[in-house]
Amino acid sequence: MMQSNFILEITKLNHYFGTTKLRNQILFDVNLIIRSGEIVIMTGPSGSGKTTLLTLIGALRSVQEGSLKFIGQELFGVSNERLVQVRRQIGYIFQAHNLLDFLTARQNVQMSLELQSNISQWEAKIQSEAILNAVKLGNRINYYPSDLSGGQKQRVAIARALVSHPKLVLADEPTAALDSKSGRDVVNLMQELAKEQNCAILIVTHDNRILDIADRIIQMEDGRLIKQGTY
Repeated sequence: MMQSNFILEITKLNHYFGTTKLRNQILFDVNLIIRSGEIVIMTGPSGSGKTTLLTLIGALRSVQEGSLKFIGQELFGVSNERLVQVRRQIGYIFQAHNLLDFLTARQNVQMSLELQSNISQWEAKIQSEAILNAVKLGNRINYYPSDLSGGQKQRVAIARALVSHPKLVLADEPTAALDSKSGRDVVNLMQELAKEQNCAILIVTHDNRILDIADRIIQMEDGRLIKQGTY
C-alpha cells in the first residue's frame, strides 16, 4: 500500500517524565501506523501510558526520543509554532465535552472553524449548522449546553471535532460519562462521519461495549504496545 495513505507513523518512540535521577520512563519503544479512514481503538489499564501517547500524537507535547510523523512530516525537533499548525489538523474529543457554557451549540462548533484563517464567518455558520444537522442536533442549534443531555453535549463535541475536516480525530474515553445507548449513538456517529470524510480516528477507551466499531484494536501495558490488530 502506498505510504501517502499513512496519517501517522510512529517508530521507536520513548517518553520520560522528570529529569536526571528522578527521570521516569513512561513510553517504551512504541511503533504504530494509522492509515486514512481507519478506526483504531487503544485499550489498557489506567496508568499504562495511553493518554501520554495520545497527547504526543495530538502535538500537545514535544517528542523526546524516536520518530513521530503526521501525514509524512516528522514532529521530532519541530518548533512550538509548527506543533500549533499540526493541532489545527487534528480533531479532539474528550470524556468531558469541554463545551463553553456561555455559547450555544452552534457557537461552540463555529469556534473551531474560526481558527482557520481562510473561512468567512458566514461560511463558518453554515458549516457549523450543517454538521450539527449531521449529528442529529438540527433542532438544538441555538441551545446552550445547560439545556442539552450528556449524549447531546458529546454530539456537539463530535461536531466541533469534525467540522474542519481533520485528517485525524483523537478521542479520549468519549463514552465514559454516557449510558450505553448514548455511548453507542456517539461512536456510531463518529464512525459514520469519519468514513464520510476519510479521516482516521484513534479512540482510547475502557468501554468494551464499543470495541466492535474498530478496524483494529491495540493494547497498551506498562508503556508498551503489546498487542496490535492486523492491518
